Amino acid sequence: MNTMIWDEALVQKYNVKGPRYTSYPTALLLRSGYSSQKALQALRQSGPALSLYLHLPFCRQLCYYCGCNKVISRDQSKADRYLQYLQQEMAFYQQATQHQQVTQLHLGGGTPTFLDESQLRLMMQNLRQYFHFSPDAVLSIEIDPRSCDLKKLALLRELGFSRVSFGVQDFDAKVQQSINREQSFELVQELVLGAKILGYQSINLDLVYGLPYQHTDSFADTLEQVIRLNPDRISLFSYAHLPDRFAAQRKIPTEALPDGHEKLALLALSVDTLQQAGYLAIGMDHFAKADDSLAIAQQQGVLQRNFQGYTTDNADALLGLGVSAISQVGTEIWQHQKDLNQYYRDLDDKGNSIDKGMSLSRDDLIRADLIASLMCNFRLDTAAFANSWQLDFQQYFASSLQQLAECEKDQLLRWQEDVLTVTELGRPWVRVIAACFDAYLLSGAERYSKVI
Repeated sequence: MNTMIWDEALVQKYNVKGPRYTSYPTALLLRSGYSSQKALQALRQSGPALSLYLHLPFCRQLCYYCGCNKVISRDQSKADRYLQYLQQEMAFYQQATQHQQVTQLHLGGGTPTFLDESQLRLMMQNLRQYFHFSPDAVLSIEIDPRSCDLKKLALLRELGFSRVSFGVQDFDAKVQQSINREQSFELVQELVLGAKILGYQSINLDLVYGLPYQHTDSFADTLEQVIRLNPDRISLFSYAHLPDRFAAQRKIPTEALPDGHEKLALLALSVDTLQQAGYLAIGMDHFAKADDSLAIAQQQGVLQRNFQGYTTDNADALLGLGVSAISQVGTEIWQHQKDLNQYYRDLDDKGNSIDKGMSLSRDDLIRADLIASLMCNFRLDTAAFANSWQLDFQQYFASSLQQLAECEKDQLLRWQEDVLTVTELGRPWVRVIAACFDAYLLSGAERYSKVI
């Protein structure tokens, strides 16, 4: 990566708050009072390919950095109750999805492997009862290594899972202690090797930069250990420090956090190290081997981005199940109740847990398409885009183009006739560039994390 990205002036100027753009409009813009009938109608009218996301919120231990929707508990029976309510939710959506086949299933959390063997079997039995799975459906799961062993990995493989993502974050002991997530390299190594022996088709490792006490020397050691494990993919996420929103983050000493310049140095180190090891940079925070489906999708210009990040998933509808889960189907986005007890009450009282949502306008769809192109491909052919949407690009995005002028001046992007390209220098700041096209960002920007 070009060392110019270490320029302190760029950090001072562009390290502002902004969305991650896993959707547009972002989930923070969803509003209460959304009709569940709109959601069902959208599913009925959508195409035949259905992608499922299932949120399992339980964790046995609190990780201080985590901003996910989770419930800390060591009571295994709590998952029994949750699975019963999930079954009610599946029944609510069943009729509207009867014409569809599930092509992808992703389990996230929380810690999906909080579930024991009988609970995992019951959950998959229920899913296959209420939804039609394609014979070649791709099943993936996020795993906290501390909650899994080789026996559970074998069970998941038996249940049809072929992709697995292990949460590593950092192998440095001091960093792990500061975020209350201690796990050894040897533990992760055993699981990664076990997954390879069991025939998992894709193994991903999650890393986070910007955590307390991280510095380039220690993170270089973590990167070396990750490369030694030889995963198919690596996700490299920026830690979003939002203690006002996430109480656990208040346990992290602010003075121990790397500043914007230090975080950029960690990012530059990671990109250089992983690329030298043969991984291709995918979008802004993923890396994959050249023969991985993510890399192939990027090369073919068909890479997608949704609430789970970068993906090859091109299903017609994304349906989220469980507490806080988000769905996007056609012009509709909706989210389930975030509070677990209220989630249960809603299912008891009205048969569904839909809490917020919105219907997308034509302008929303246009800007979503444009922002996704920038986030996935770092490139936009404005002439082709204008033709696709039947609009005058210069006129439609006049104010956005004015905002882009400063980014162009700082060499974060360049124009070649009608083609806008995010430069190598500009890639860490792609969220800033995308934000120039965000019609909603003028209000509420303070609710997001900084881009670096």
